[in-house]
Amino acid sequence: MNIEQAIRERRSVGRVKDVPLDRKVIEKILEAGNWAPSHHATEPWRFYVMTGRGRDVLASAYADIAAEQAEASTSLEDIEDIRQKQAKKAYRAPLVIAVAVSPSSDPKVERKEEFAAAHAAVQNMLLRAHALGLGAIWRSGQPMFHPIMKRAFQLKDHEELVALVYIGEPAVALPEGKRRPVEEKTVWIEQ
Repeated sequence: MNIEQAIRERRSVGRVKDVPLDRKVIEKILEAGNWAPSHHATEPWRFYVMTGRGRDVLASAYADIAAEQAEASTSLEDIEDIRQKQAKKAYRAPLVIAVAVSPSSDPKVERKEEFAAAHAAVQNMLLRAHALGLGAIWRSGQPMFHPIMKRAFQLKDHEELVALVYIGEPAVALPEGKRRPVEEKTVWIEQ
């Protein structure tokens, strides 16, 4: 698959089969992320690969966040139901890669650029997963930014999660992509 095809045909795939992926396949995805561009060659991305019971780290964090946010009047039985429902989110794919940014402390490095580099790493991983015939989705949302989630991955104060990438064999056909014409989003500045 050439790069243009991968870019145009890649879609977010939230439904995948519960079939473990070979470690060599996972390593190819990680390697693609590792080749993202970064200002000052800081390579600020960090990958937390969760398979099998390793996804319990994520499941526990989802459950703990949900329990913390439950109404004070919620019964213990209902809280346990909430915990179980939220924990299942970690098992929506056989592979989950949490991607964090560990910004450089070098004063000439812009923190925002470190996040941009980590996001580029995620896009590389999504494209590589697609080229390997896999389905993937970049998940985020409020729980990803919660201090409990940060502690689950033992992130330092200056580090942040930027993505939870769920990957597996697609369980659904990929939808056709649609984009508005690039001309609607482009300003040409010429002489």
